Amino acid sequence: MVELAALPLLVIGLSRLLTTGQWRNHRFALGLTALIAAVPLVQLIPLPPAIWTGLAGRSEMVLALELAGLQPGLAPVTLSPDLTWQAFLALLPPIAAFVGMLSLNQATATRIIAVYLIAAVLSVLLGAAQLASGGQQLYVWATTAAGSVNGLFANRNHLATLLVVMLPFAVAMGAASLRRRHDDRRLPLWFGAVFIGIVVIGLAAIRSRAGVILLGPSIVLSLLAGWIAAGRGRPGPALIGLAAAFVVAIGAVSIVALPPILERFDSQSAPEGRFENWPIVAGASDAYLPLGSGIGSFDAVFRSVEPLETLDPTFFNHAHNDYLELWLEAGWPAAALLIAFLIWYGRRTWAAWRAGTSRERDLQRAASVGILMMLAHSAVDYPLRTATLAVLFAVCAALLEKAGQPSERQAGR
Repeated sequence: MVELAALPLLVIGLSRLLTTGQWRNHRFALGLTALIAAVPLVQLIPLPPAIWTGLAGRSEMVLALELAGLQPGLAPVTLSPDLTWQAFLALLPPIAAFVGMLSLNQATATRIIAVYLIAAVLSVLLGAAQLASGGQQLYVWATTAAGSVNGLFANRNHLATLLVVMLPFAVAMGAASLRRRHDDRRLPLWFGAVFIGIVVIGLAAIRSRAGVILLGPSIVLSLLAGWIAAGRGRPGPALIGLAAAFVVAIGAVSIVALPPILERFDSQSAPEGRFENWPIVAGASDAYLPLGSGIGSFDAVFRSVEPLETLDPTFFNHAHNDYLELWLEAGWPAAALLIAFLIWYGRRTWAAWRAGTSRERDLQRAASVGILMMLAHSAVDYPLRTATLAVLFAVCAALLEKAGQPSERQAGR
């Protein structure tokens, strides 16, 4: 349903960019987006036997056909065509969100961020209700980690990602109200202070190691973005109050919830499967270079190389390192697109942080922090394979893409 709903948004967004001519200002970003979407489609193109049988990692497929007495026919690059097609369809919502956001004005973009902030609060409240039920009720998904604080997600780590990504938005939007000295409306400031407490307390209840680790850099960068949003002057009482809210919340949580959080970092506990399996995934990746095994084929490939001594009732559905998984599934093309994206991200982030103060620039700086948090978490998990976070990533990317353009106020002069 989400993928189908993305289609009209994609059409509307593209038509607006084409009719207004805005697409010219975003040619690189739109081109990069198109190339990302093209990877799974290219992997689905049927190839003649003379080509695909010569690709790396296909010798076992050829041997299986020979043993069965069958002749090789047309086959794509991917080993799992159905999952590769599903992966392409899963790209539609974030692509539609990215294209749609590029055509929106700053006021509408702010409302969308406000919706995400409210959703984050509601998700934490739902997680609190899950915890109060003894970890037995109010879980949204049938396949989930029951007993944990998951909120609207199936995985507590992804709820933690949502909180650390939305933190810089709440702080920047709250601090921006200090810049409007003749404006008595301080609701964003109060909401920002409350949201800080919700994030810290929420992460303590979620007990996500990645969330706890990312909280530190998210706090530092959020306060820096808040100081710039407030006008870069000497920190006033309100901004100092925001920083104090961080300290008080972290102190309270440290006293009450630090022991169970530290238990998850205990090196004497059960071995961490993802770290032990990364060398296996890396070794399998070498066998499928340069084109990879196909987007979505990780599970099938890993089962074929998993050592017998590590077999147990659980299964390793993802590498818990999206960079490593993309290297296995898409090889050199994925690496090239990732490098291109990082170049784009670096240039746009530099433009956003060196720009002046305005509501639009405040969102852009917060978006750069949010993208950084998701990129960092992707090194030990797979947050962007969750539709909600993938769309949020696209929203942040669209906000940051406008950092290379004049602000609406400057464009109107």
